[in-house]
Amino acid sequence: MTVSIIGHIDGVDIAEVALAAPDGTQAAVIGFGASVRSLTVPAPEGPRPVVLGYPELAAYLHNPGYVGTTAGRHANRIGGGRFTLDGRIYQLGLNERGRAHLHGGLHGFSHRPWRLVSSDAASATFEIVSPDGEEGYPGTLTARVTYALVVPATLRVTMTATTDAPTIVSLAHHSYFTLAPGRAVLEHQLAVHAGHLTPVDADLIPTGEIAPVAGTPFDFRQPRRLAEGPRLDHNYVLDVEPADDGLHPAATVTAGGLVLTCRTTAPGLQVYDGGGLGVPFFPHAGLCLEPQTFPDGPNKPHFPSPVLRPGETWRQVTEYAFAPAV
Repeated sequence: MTVSIIGHIDGVDIAEVALAAPDGTQAAVIGFGASVRSLTVPAPEGPRPVVLGYPELAAYLHNPGYVGTTAGRHANRIGGGRFTLDGRIYQLGLNERGRAHLHGGLHGFSHRPWRLVSSDAASATFEIVSPDGEEGYPGTLTARVTYALVVPATLRVTMTATTDAPTIVSLAHHSYFTLAPGRAVLEHQLAVHAGHLTPVDADLIPTGEIAPVAGTPFDFRQPRRLAEGPRLDHNYVLDVEPADDGLHPAATVTAGGLVLTCRTTAPGLQVYDGGGLGVPFFPHAGLCLEPQTFPDGPNKPHFPSPVLRPGETWRQVTEYAFAPAV
């Protein structure tokens, strides 16, 4: 484990931590946006990079695609940037076409410095404190993200949050995965462990319906090429059958002799095919698998609740595991 200070922003040292596991898995994580900058796993031909990342810290300051970041306070979209909590209406920043609040707003957690709390050979923990009223959210929220490399070839992401007043929270990890670096992920085989999704309107805000995927182009219950389906930026309602460790299957991706398996404690999975990626990448250069509570959850009482109250701890665990394809 090596810790380097690669910048200083808003009074916070930006740390980069180089992680390594005994099986050869390696990662670099940075404090700006609590981001995964690189992840390399064993493959049949040797070490293979499996996430997109920028070579310089300066690129993360802009980062319109949220590459590698932690999205929050509330990941994904909130229609009109408005919600009601305990009878009070809150107006959040509108950073998507002036009509929606996306990934925490103009200064969401993805574009803020996080403080390095602790690290060892295979893990690093970052923390951010968001004051009451930031981006319109109520309550002072303290959030932590721990990245840990677990044998064999697994990145475990543990997120927690606490608050001093009632608020909403839904963090999501936003790496772009690719099992065939340099090629479009549309040729990757995708399976999503979900029989339903939340349909969206023209602004990608959920309509409130929880619709079956059977008989629709969005049915990825059996593995098929991304190119065979519609362009994806949708929230799937996961079939929750937790294992003893509390994680349930979310998705599997296969390409280039590798299989990526995603398991999580979250109820939803946003699948985004990276079609909007631009320079220095290209459209569909990576695939996002974003475990989350549902988009626009604060405004849909029948969706899983993102409400967090004092004395409670919000917690989400996700594992991205890599193995040779059989």
